[in-house]
Amino acid sequence: MNVIYNLKKLRRPLRNPVLTIGNFDGVHRGHLALFEQVKERAKALHGQSAVMTFEPHPVQVMKPGNGPRIITPTPQKLELIEKAGIEVLLCLPFTREFAAIAAREFVKVILVDRIGIKELVVGYDYTFGHNREGNISLLREMGDQLGFVVHLVGPVHVNHALVSSTSIRDLVQDGKLDEARVLLGRDYQLQGTVVRGHNRGGRLLGFPTANLRIKDELLPRVGVYAVTVIIDGRIYNGVTNVGYNPTFGDTPLTVEIHILDFSGDLLGKSIRVNFLKRLRDEKTFRSVEELSKQISRDIREAKKHFNLIGEE
Repeated sequence: MNVIYNLKKLRRPLRNPVLTIGNFDGVHRGHLALFEQVKERAKALHGQSAVMTFEPHPVQVMKPGNGPRIITPTPQKLELIEKAGIEVLLCLPFTREFAAIAAREFVKVILVDRIGIKELVVGYDYTFGHNREGNISLLREMGDQLGFVVHLVGPVHVNHALVSSTSIRDLVQDGKLDEARVLLGRDYQLQGTVVRGHNRGGRLLGFPTANLRIKDELLPRVGVYAVTVIIDGRIYNGVTNVGYNPTFGDTPLTVEIHILDFSGDLLGKSIRVNFLKRLRDEKTFRSVEELSKQISRDIREAKKHFNLIGEE
């Protein structure tokens, strides 16, 4: 996949491009439906399939501090779009200046003159441009004038549930990982760097943990989860606690992973955690011994789940 971060680097229009535009946070099954239409139409035109997305998420620029937690940080989003089979990705910087571009100017100057779109694939609720003045009617009007075709993809439902980034965020924050998996088309995943913790897992509890540094990503509801952990391309089973460690009186929110059948130093290493099943709420224990016994029970419960689903 060819990734373009600056339109000025695009020296000539793409070859018969079929384009879709969006934030694509989560790269969920609704987004994949758009990508499939893009690829199908590009093949018919002997052209290039293309996706335009933005970094950072527009809400983070327009409403700093009030935007949604990100389901897929940009590196993961780009990886998933490439996996979906898209040929060209335009990952453009989103600024207030970019947001101020009028809808008609965006279509004429960027989409037609610079990129050279032949067809455009958009979702049923797509809006764009300054103050969201651009809509599907405007796109179709300008398509007739400037020689491109607009295709509309309707809402995607799975098990009668609308697939959307908002619904996936709600499910993850509620700890409903099974339902989120259905809408995403994959397990919910966090990626981060292992940092130094309090060294209590192995020393006090007998269960060493990797402490994950997380930035602005969406975290599942506080609690204990069965997970798989990807380290250097290998998959391990594990148990993760998302919470505040109330037994020790901690206050910062942490993500701690006990990886089964693993030994080695992970400090400073980037790992990925797939959340499979919520096991229980986080709670306060009267002693370290009581907490250690509960962790043993959590591991047994997680192993039952791994035996049911196998390793993926």
